[in-house]
Amino acid sequence: MRIGSSIGLIAIGLILALAVNIDVEGLDLDLIGWILAAVGVVGLLASLTLARRARPVVAPRAETYPPERDPRY
Repeated sequence: MRIGSSIGLIAIGLILALAVNIDVEGLDLDLIGWILAAVGVVGLLASLTLARRARPVVAPRAETYPPERDPRY
């Protein structure tokens, strides 16, 4: 789950939980909305954590072997 889809889940969940006043028999839209919002928050935190760790590590430059001689000497 990426950052955009996590924010989308949070938005859809909060809309269902707070703004929709439709009664659907057999479904609790408030609960479904809060579950979607919670899953979105968890996904957002996981995405941000993984994005921080995915930075490349630059290794020090390897020395050539045999060492090159300085032409001045």
